[in-house]
Amino acid sequence: MEKVFHFDASEDRYIADAAVLCCFDERIRQTVGKFLKRRGILRPDMIAVAGGAKTLATPSNEGERDFILEQLQLSIRLHNPGRIILLTHSDCGAYGGLAAFAGDRALELAHHGKELQRARDLVRARFPEIPVQSFFVNFEGVFAAAESIGQAA
Repeated sequence: MEKVFHFDASEDRYIADAAVLCCFDERIRQTVGKFLKRRGILRPDMIAVAGGAKTLATPSNEGERDFILEQLQLSIRLHNPGRIILLTHSDCGAYGGLAAFAGDRALELAHHGKELQRARDLVRARFPEIPVQSFFVNFEGVFAAAESIGQAA
């Protein structure tokens, strides 16, 4: 192979600050990155897939859910994250976009709240020793799902 880019990176093993499940939508990437940094998460194990936490709450098939649970298990085994963070976002194509909620942002928010609760309950049951937090991202900010409010930053 031909080297096409050079950089120096640490080869040291690391402890992840969090395992983070989010959507791969480019529109939220910068917001999610800034949000994580503000919460002190500098070394996240990022799991980015269409729909983010939807893959746990209402997957297209059980294989999708199994894959995400396996990725979380690998993060835990390899990098011992201090917490798991689950995210969904507004106008997500995996949900059919905002159009699936007839453009009603309040309806969309309520639906995502239920989805995040379902995903959080599943992850807590599977990995009870690790704190789980869930958040909804829209184009104005990041909102803590009910049970994540007040949990450790």
